[in-house]
This record gives sequence, structure tokens and C-alpha cells, in this order.
Amino acid sequence: MAIMSTDEQQGAQQRRPEARKPRGFPDRTAAVIAAERKLVDSISAVYQRWGFDALDTGPFEYVDALGKFLPDTDRPNAGVFALQDDDEQWIALRYDHTAPLARYVAENWERIPKPFRRYSAGPVWRNEKPGPFRFREFIQCDADSVGVAGPAADAEMIAIAAEAMQAAGAQRGEYVIRVNSRQLLDGIMETAGVIDPAQRGTVLRALDKFDKFGVEGVTLLLGKGRKDESGDVTQGAGLAANQIDVLLEFITARSTSRAETARKLANSVGMTRSGATGVAELAEIDSILTALGIGDDAAVFDPSIVRGLEYYTGPVFEAEFLREFRDADGNALRFGSVGGGGRYDGLVARFRGEPAPATGFSVGVSRLAAAMAVTEGAAVEGPVLVLVLDKDQLADYSSLAADLRRAGIRAEMYLGSSGMKPQMKYADRRNSPAVVIVGGNEREKGVVTIKDLKAGAAAAKGMTDNDAWRSERPGQFECPRSEMVARIKAITGAS
Repeated sequence: MAIMSTDEQQGAQQRRPEARKPRGFPDRTAAVIAAERKLVDSISAVYQRWGFDALDTGPFEYVDALGKFLPDTDRPNAGVFALQDDDEQWIALRYDHTAPLARYVAENWERIPKPFRRYSAGPVWRNEKPGPFRFREFIQCDADSVGVAGPAADAEMIAIAAEAMQAAGAQRGEYVIRVNSRQLLDGIMETAGVIDPAQRGTVLRALDKFDKFGVEGVTLLLGKGRKDESGDVTQGAGLAANQIDVLLEFITARSTSRAETARKLANSVGMTRSGATGVAELAEIDSILTALGIGDDAAVFDPSIVRGLEYYTGPVFEAEFLREFRDADGNALRFGSVGGGGRYDGLVARFRGEPAPATGFSVGVSRLAAAMAVTEGAAVEGPVLVLVLDKDQLADYSSLAADLRRAGIRAEMYLGSSGMKPQMKYADRRNSPAVVIVGGNEREKGVVTIKDLKAGAAAAKGMTDNDAWRSERPGQFECPRSEMVARIKAITGAS
């Protein structure tokens, strides 16, 4: 066997790749995956009850079909992850489920029912700057209605959003759906004299940061620009002080009820055609939400809500998770927006050249799952573990684990090489609800020893004497092999 020289050893070490993860692409543990699946199932059930059918359009779309609705530059892959296919056309991973839906509807217009009501759940990708609980790959769960105009459809989406938040586990008072209108925003920008389309886009993106940066930060973004903590500079909209004052007065106009907020907004933008349309939309939405039992605590009118995507044309809304959590330093924090949507009457029209009104709502499942995991300490219960004490009895241990699995119980036989104590530590790390122990004595008597780890842990909390704990062995008992499955079912709650 050849011995490597020192230089060869150093070269081999230098060639080893560094174990590292690209930013914004989180490794999802079993607990997070389970939380995401539960959320998708719960939210999808809400969509189904409201009459939506499932549809998956796949991860890739042509770049021109997706459209450039994310804030980006002229690069074809800015904001999205794009590549050139073998036919030299640019394709990109979808950045949401709405733009692919518009392509699907346009492509299948003649054979689908109108309105077309569909829901979709799956990953999306955005080539953006990641941050805490802000990912570049994440799961969204959407519902959209295409081919229906008017505020009634938007009000329905807001009601669905509220029901989806409750299905996801947020109690009344732990969430709020914040509603605004792009028509109102158009009206106030007209009043403020913001006419240039590029400047309007910059203004919208600045206003959309109000919940994050507050009045001071938005003032900078509307004016000369803002430098963040990393030193990156965001170019401002370059507005004059009087223009900024008009916009700030608008986005901070909020009252105690939806009706009162609508009246207050009418005073600032009602004189413009767009503003009057937006106020009328909100008034009708308020009436329908009230009829649906959606009170002012669950859905509010908030003129600071903008939504970053540029394809919205009417009412827009965001679902905010209000439950507080504490960071590593003990500071009380909130996650903020975990979903949103709005009216987008121009997406399908891009393909067909004729009006196709549409509205939709999307839950950011990955962000909401992260919020739930932090606030609830989510953990996945592991399998029942069959300990291996006699290496020459592997077939017997395998049979015991198989009996449990056939009964619908999650179970595994220990396949490591360690003794009993490390196996018990392994069961603890796996969050196993119970272990099955069979040694020589149990085999002779035709029994198994079962240790209920949850009951044992609960009993141990009340014991201060280690000798008593070892002698009493809380949660541990013997039973005939024929009763093992039934006794494990009682511990795990398996049906």
C-alpha cells in the first residue's frame, strides 16, 4: 500500500470541499417538513371547501411568460433563477404560482370553466437577498379565481384568507388580514404628482417597506435613498419634501374600523377618479365581509399595504401573524406578513389581448411553518424503538418491529453496534414514545418489556431520589408478546 507524502496529504486536504449551505436555501428538518405538510393539508382543505380544484403547473416557465413583475434590473435572471435551454430560450424557476396560472389559463382558455377556481401548493424560488425567515426557496399555497370581476370576489378571498389562517392554527386575535387598493395608491400618487412609471414603481416599493422601516426609513426611500446595516444603498425615488408628506399622510391614515378608515381615505384621494374607485371598492368589501362574519379584528383597511409584485391592479391584502415570540436575547418579536394576494386583471390579458379579471391569495407556508415552530416548539414524535440486546437474535427483533409496523405503528429495530444505555440515548434523541426490550429473561417467559418514555419522563420530574427512580422504573412494565401491539397502541395513540 502506497504511503502519501506530506505534500500529497496537504493537496488532498486542499481538494476537500467545504461543507456549506447556500444562503436562503434552508435544510428542512423532520419537524419543519411535518409542519409544512400539515399546513398545506389544512389550508388546501379550506380552498376545497370554497370550491377550488387542485392544479400544479410545474417549476419552470419561459421567462417572457413569467413576466418581469419582481423588482429587478434588465438582466433576464435578476429576481429569478434562470437558465438558457438547449433551444437557446430562457426558462426560469417560478417565483410564485400566479404567473404560471395566467399562462395555463390563456393556453387552455377554450376548455376550462369560467370563473376558473384553482388552488396550488409547492415550492417557488426567488433570487433575492435572504434574511431571517426570508428564504430564496419556500413553499406557497395559493387559491385563485380567474374570470370574475368586482369587489365581491376580492372580499371572498379575504374571507378565505382569514379561514386559512385559523386552519393553520392561528387563533382569533393572533392574525389580521390587512387590505388596501392599488386604485387608492394610484389616486394618491396622482395627487402627489408622481407620474413617471419608473418612479411610481420605486415609490410603491418604498411604501411597501413601511412595516419594516417605519416613517423614517420610508422617508429616506422616497427621497435620496437609504443605506442598510450591511452598507448596501437602496436608490431613492427622488421625491420633493411636499410629495413625501402627501404620501406619508396617506399611508398612516388608519382608524378603528374599516368603515371609518374608508371615510377617512375618501377625504384624501376621493377627488381623483382612481381614488374614488378604490374607496368604493373598499366600501363594498366591508359590506360583504361584515355579512360573512369577518369583523374589524380579523380584517382591517390599512393604506400602508402595497404588495411588492407589480401585477396587482385593484384590492391587495396581506395576512399578518401577530403571535409574539422571543429571540435569543429575549426580545419580543413578531413575524409579520405570512401571506398575501390581490386583484390582477392584466396577467392573462398579456397573452390574450382581452380582459380576464382575476384575484387570488397565497399563504407563505415555509414562513408560517417557521413561525409556528418557533412559537410552539414543534417536534416530530419518533418511532418506537426495538432494542437489540442479543446479536444472535436479530431475526426475532426484526419480527417484533415488523409486527408493530403491520399494525400501523411507526417502528424500527436498532441497527447500530452500541449497548443498551447508548440505545436508550438514541431513543431519546429520536424522540421515541416507547422502547421494546427483549433479553434472555423476557424470551424465556414469552414476554416483552415496554418502557413508556413519555410517562417515564413525566414521572421522573416529580422524583428527587435517583435510587427511587432506578428501583421504581416509572413507565416500565412487562406484558405477553401477544399484547405488545395493543399496549404500544395505547401509548402512541395509534388507531
